[in-house]
Parts: sequence; C-alpha cells; structure tokens
Amino acid sequence: MRRAAKFSMLIGAAAAWLGGTGWCGAASPDSQAFDQIEKGRYLAAVADCFACHTVPNAGQPFAGARPIETPFGEITSSNITPDNDTGIGAWTDEQFDNAVRKGVAPDGSRLYPAMPYPSYTRMSRDDVLAIRAYLKTVEPVHQRVKSNTLPFPFNIRLAMRAWDALYFTEGEFQPDSRQSAAWNRGAYLVQGPGHCTACHTPKSLLGGDKTNDSLRGFNVQDWFAPDITGDGTHGLGQWTEADISTYLKTGHNRITAAIGPMAEEVADSTSHYRDSDLDAIATYLKSLPERQDAAPAPAASVTTAGEAIYRDQCSACHGIDGRGVAMLFPSLAQSSLARASDPTSAIRLVLRGGRSVATAEEPTGPGMPSFGWQLDDDQVAAVVSYIRNAWQGSAAPVSAEMVGKTRDRLRTRSD
Repeated sequence: MRRAAKFSMLIGAAAAWLGGTGWCGAASPDSQAFDQIEKGRYLAAVADCFACHTVPNAGQPFAGARPIETPFGEITSSNITPDNDTGIGAWTDEQFDNAVRKGVAPDGSRLYPAMPYPSYTRMSRDDVLAIRAYLKTVEPVHQRVKSNTLPFPFNIRLAMRAWDALYFTEGEFQPDSRQSAAWNRGAYLVQGPGHCTACHTPKSLLGGDKTNDSLRGFNVQDWFAPDITGDGTHGLGQWTEADISTYLKTGHNRITAAIGPMAEEVADSTSHYRDSDLDAIATYLKSLPERQDAAPAPAASVTTAGEAIYRDQCSACHGIDGRGVAMLFPSLAQSSLARASDPTSAIRLVLRGGRSVATAEEPTGPGMPSFGWQLDDDQVAAVVSYIRNAWQGSAAPVSAEMVGKTRDRLRTRSD
C-alpha cells in the first residue's frame, strides 16, 4: 500500500507540473521535454533515489533527512526536491551532474560515497540530466538538512580527496563490443545506476571497493549482501536467468525470497524495472565467472545435533529435503544465502526471523518466526552449520561465538 501510494504521488507530481505549465498553452513542454521527464522518472526508480532521500513511512518524497548507516557512523541524506533554498532548485545542470557523477558539491566540497557516485559515474550525462528534469517536477519541500553527521575524524570532508584518489575512477560505462546488447545493458545497469557494488562488493578498511572481488558479497547493516556472481555454491550458479528476473521483479522465486535491505531495494526499485532491463541484468550476472573456495566440514557431532534441530523446528516449512515451497518458503537446499561466505544473514534469520517483501505480483510476503528465544548459541550454530552443509552443500561451519556476537549486535538494532 505504501509503495502504491508513493508512486501514485510521484506520477501525480509530474502530472501536476505538466498541467501547471499549461499543457495546451504557449509554456507547455514539447514532447521531447515530456519524454525526458518520463525517462528521468524511470531512471530515478532504477537508481533508487527515493529510498535514501526519503524517511520511510513518514518523510516527504526526496526531502532527505534519512539516516544512512555506514561502517563509520551515520550520514544523513540531503534534500533533492526543487526547493531553491534547502533543496537543489537553484543548482545548475552542471552542478547536478558534478554531484551525481563526480561526487563534487556546488561549493566544491567532496561528497561521501554513501551517495554512490563511484557507480553513478558510469551513467551518461543525458541520463543524469533526465533524472534532474524529473526531480524538477516533484513537490518542493523546504527542509534544511545537515548531511554531514559523521563523528570525528570522518566528518572532515577534505579527506575525501585522498579517498577519491585511491578508490574513485571517473568515467562513463563503455560497452564491450564482444558482448551482446543485452549483456551491455545489464552491465550498465549493475555497474551504473543500479549501484549493486555498493552493497555486494567487499570493502577495504577505508570503505573502498575491493575490485578483484567485485559482487562477491559484503556485510551491510548486520545482513550479508550475498555473492551475486555465477558461483555455484555462494552465488547464483543454481539460478536460471528467469529466476533472477523473477526475484528482482517480485521479491520471490522458486528458490528464495527478498528480506532485509534487499526487500526495500525490490519494493522501491527493481520491482519497477522494465522486464527487458531485468532480463539484461540476469544475462550479465550469469556471465560473471565462478570461483569455488574450499570450506572445512563441521564436526560430525555438530551435524548430528543440527539435523535433529532442523527436523524438529524447520522441516515443517522447508521440508526434510530442504527444498521448501516455491514462491512461499525458501529452498535451503539451493540457497546461496545459507551457504554464503559470511553466515550473518542465516544466523540473523534464525535468531530474529523476518518477513519477506510483498509486491504487486507477490503480495503475501511470508514471514519466518524467531527462534532466538528458544535456541541457545550452540544450538543455533549447530542448525545453521547443518543447513550450510546438508543436501550436497559445502560451507564453513558456524561457531557459537559467531552466534553470540550476532545476538549481542542485534540487541541494539530496531530494524
């Protein structure tokens, strides 16, 4: 309901702007301007501008003030409505393009990569200015936001010059002539406006992408954004292209369901992609090379204990064979999330449970109950280790210490 109202409001804002200029009068935008606005509306959804620049369930669209969690503290998103005083209404097209693709504010200061300009730099200037044209049509909101809320010394923006020198490479996406049009479109969306690397690529101690491990997974907000390469164990090797497209469109497929930060990404962004773009992303992701890493097996005593807990607590939904129910209960036997190199998400789901995303195509949004009140750290470790290694799977065992640390961190989280 929230998403439907949100997008109706955004489309209505564009319509009001067009009507306000007098669609049939001398000041009416021509068809080219209208096309640019519609293109920008779509690209703003692809780039997921709404999610970061709107306070969930309370804020006005694109007015900023949402706290964005980073490993270095929280930074607050800016107001990108066309308000001249507190938003971007007074910005020139050049200033907007510099901010989006170069990470440079109108006053010359450097932006933090919480605004993913390292990915947006792959976008074309035309695409960026289309988003700008669309943002001009949304309702201006007078809301002054102090964006730099990081603690010392991370609040010193001057340091971003050194960070950019280390980790930021400016430049538009260049198509690969050896690949198909669909592959190139998918690569552009993943590397550029979709900014998938922001969550799915491991980071250095300074927060820069480890490009040699691109899209192989990273811990975000006490969830593990999984490997989305073609890896057969940790990534999407067992998914078909149709599985990827269906998941991004509906938040569900025959194997799994979107939960945590990915649920919000599906709700606000990928569920609004054109089918052809989802198919292009699937084509690109399935082409990324597999890299198998050997993992030690858990002790037999751990596996035995974990299997007993699984049969008692988990098999009613996920099945003795671990295959679940398509589009309803995830298949643990085929789950790359369960076998991820970092087990944080699996541990978290056992401890806290969670609810999958509800979309127009799949409105149910099934949930999983919490078992943290019922199982101690050793028991959680045993059942997760069993799931990660059952049904011909292979992944490093989980220790009770890992579970305990995750349990402690979750006590301080409200999400």
